[in-house]
Amino acid sequence: MLEFAEYGYAGLFIASFLAATVVPFSSEVVFTALVFGGLDAWTCVLWATLGNWLGGLTCYWLGHLGKIEWIEKWLRIKKEKVDRFNQKFHKYGDWLAFFSFLPGVGDIIAVAAGFMRSRFWIVAVSMLLGKFLRYVVWMYVNGLFF
Repeated sequence: MLEFAEYGYAGLFIASFLAATVVPFSSEVVFTALVFGGLDAWTCVLWATLGNWLGGLTCYWLGHLGKIEWIEKWLRIKKEKVDRFNQKFHKYGDWLAFFSFLPGVGDIIAVAAGFMRSRFWIVAVSMLLGKFLRYVVWMYVNGLFF
């Protein structure tokens, strides 16, 4: 993981991108190493946010490729049940992408938003805000700003 730190901001971008996909990875370790290594904390926040956001949008588009037939076949859930959930999800679901920064469930939220055909721009903006706040909070909680 720390080998990404050798590449500076580009390594942080890649680490953050991978952390937002289904690859189990912690971009916070790279983020912390780079800030302690002397790189600007706010610039690290921006590169980490950009990478993590684009990784989350990748999960959204992967979910968007999904088909209801796959849910019926592999999970044995009837189309009617998925349609009812979809109606409820669209009421607030687009904004749930804000929580895609959460470990464990964040990837699922992003994929589900794509699968449920949530409004892209609302998903993109809410996801960007969540990812940005994640790194800002990480920076302040760990005393990484100078």
